[in-house]
Amino acid sequence: MCPPPVRAGACRGAVPVIGVEVTVVELAWVLDCGDPPALARFWSRALSYSAGPYRPPYLVLRDPLGSGPELLLQQVPEPKMGKNRMHVDLRVGDLEREIERLLALGGRLLREPFEDEGWWTAWMADPEGNEFCVLRPPSGR
Repeated sequence: MCPPPVRAGACRGAVPVIGVEVTVVELAWVLDCGDPPALARFWSRALSYSAGPYRPPYLVLRDPLGSGPELLLQQVPEPKMGKNRMHVDLRVGDLEREIERLLALGGRLLREPFEDEGWWTAWMADPEGNEFCVLRPPSGR
């Protein structure tokens, strides 16, 4: 199920760019969950986003600076089953410190940090079990 647009005046249609027609797309992430208000407490703090009011079945989290994509928490009746096919990567400067902060917010560490082509990566889950990664980029990036 696709949610309705959450922002009035969202970009739609096509615009010419150097003689080529390009479709303008606004990226928003939708996360199915059982309890949007409870999960909003985790994700709003994890991303430093602002939570809007809960209007069942949706709760919107927005970047207060307006530069990041929205995260729309959508209440669904079924529990999460299996591994996510898509996940969020949180890129940070201090991996260990961020892991501790996310654990204190209710996240879970699923795999200890490991090196992946120069990126130090920790596999984590939010309080409902949705997987995400926390990464420290290679030096020089």
